[in-house]
Amino acid sequence: MAIVPRRDFLRAALAASGGVALGCGPDHPPSIPPFTGARLPPGAALSSVPAVSAAPSPAPAIVTADSARPQIPYGVQTGDVTADSAMIWSRTDRPARMVVEWSTRDSLASPIVVPGPVATPDSDFTARLDLGGLPPGQRIFYRVTFEDTDTGRTRSEPSLGSFLTAPDRAGDVFFLWSGDTAGQGWGINLAWGGMKIYEAMRRMAPDFFIHCGDLIYADMPIPPTITLHDGSVWTNLTTPEKSKVAETLAEFRGNFAYNLLDKNVRRFNAEVPSLVMWDDHETHDNWFPEESFDRDRRYREKRASVLSSHGHRAMFEYTPIRPSLVEAGRVYRSFRWGPSLDVILLDERSYRAPNSDNRQAAPSAATAFLGAEQLRWLKQTLEQSTATWKVIATDQPLSLVIGDGIHGGVRHFDAWANGKGPPLGREFELAELLRFIKAKQIKNVVWLTADVHYAAAHHYDPSRASFPDFNPFWEFVAGPLHASTYGPDTLDSTFGPAVQWASPPSGKRRRSPADGAQYFGAIRIDARSQVMTVRLHDLTGTKLYEIDLPPSP
Repeated sequence: MAIVPRRDFLRAALAASGGVALGCGPDHPPSIPPFTGARLPPGAALSSVPAVSAAPSPAPAIVTADSARPQIPYGVQTGDVTADSAMIWSRTDRPARMVVEWSTRDSLASPIVVPGPVATPDSDFTARLDLGGLPPGQRIFYRVTFEDTDTGRTRSEPSLGSFLTAPDRAGDVFFLWSGDTAGQGWGINLAWGGMKIYEAMRRMAPDFFIHCGDLIYADMPIPPTITLHDGSVWTNLTTPEKSKVAETLAEFRGNFAYNLLDKNVRRFNAEVPSLVMWDDHETHDNWFPEESFDRDRRYREKRASVLSSHGHRAMFEYTPIRPSLVEAGRVYRSFRWGPSLDVILLDERSYRAPNSDNRQAAPSAATAFLGAEQLRWLKQTLEQSTATWKVIATDQPLSLVIGDGIHGGVRHFDAWANGKGPPLGREFELAELLRFIKAKQIKNVVWLTADVHYAAAHHYDPSRASFPDFNPFWEFVAGPLHASTYGPDTLDSTFGPAVQWASPPSGKRRRSPADGAQYFGAIRIDARSQVMTVRLHDLTGTKLYEIDLPPSP
């Protein structure tokens, strides 16, 4: 397998674009030369994909060669949007100051200019700006440039984006959710069209998108090729950072950067704001904080605490998460989207006890999953919500049985569920929460998740449950975005779930995205009736399932 020198890579990219200086606007992705199975040299994966100018920018005071200008290799992202603020993200290739210009007019004439932070090596040249003072319920158009830190007179080509701020009054709501990106070795196949599901989602023009975790697969390298079941070959774009399991901070950063090489992902990010979560593969399959990967021979660094610290830092550097003012690095948080909707994002990795047989007979430190403080916060957030609908995004399903191997002859579990019977182990937290929701008469709670690599609709009813002290509710599962398809998994009957619909059984291991069994969910809340319509879609955006949920008064 040939390694493409950085200079040759840039030359090929420029030739493919007619010699124009390239940038990373949403409609003009980097021109990547059609070398298949080729590997980018160290550093090139992070800084050598040039950017395309999406619109003319103010001419710099000094005319310089393109190589002397800061570059924007991965476009822009927006996230954690509120009625008056949004996190703006981008990355350059050298020390430079981020500058954001925004307007409610798509022409960006007479924009408001907001100087941002200086991107430095300490953040891998990523930069985030918490853009405030925005009008509610408006589409905001913006451009990001980077200025050299010496004179401020050498400026990058701009990268453009837009997003909708949360409303402050009643209106229709439309958003998407899914999870699981670039798993099981399925990377960017240029000949196939890359991560095509992101384009299908972009075309739906949602208000925002919830990524329920497994933003990356740090524990799963991307090989140059994979032979498919029919004998054909899937060819990946590969990078050094994705050619082995991630152990160093640079390798975790390279995992996040890899997904941004995909034109569909960049275009989606430029137009759709995201609310991102994490699950296990941002670190290692089924990890918990005290774990040591002694049996995984691929790792020299065995400590989950070290690897998760790298993965957590890289996630905050490479996604538009707003830093918490309450707890440094906190992932769980909530957002209001007008009077119709509150979105609650959970973190089921950071505070959990070690995975076990999950059958402890009483609550204790050994049964922690959300942890006491997050559970307290979740109850308070639900009780204080005045929104019609409360959507809880959980990185793991409530009742699907997810194993974590056999240890000492005993089966361990990774999620809430452990099998039939009354609540045991981690299920005590869920039982406590469901009992609280019923006691406080909190209505219209819906759960969304991904994780298991198939799509499903689950209805929970106390009449079917071993633990009946709760009100009926729905849980919807959607994923993967770009990974192998699995399932269906076994349901634990403790809380009375029943499958109302599920995507077809996977049938074979390691199905590729080319099979089309990639899934995302869509939710629309009608402003007048407040009816929530939930749909599940496939890779092409084709609707597979739909249900209308009327609100409880």
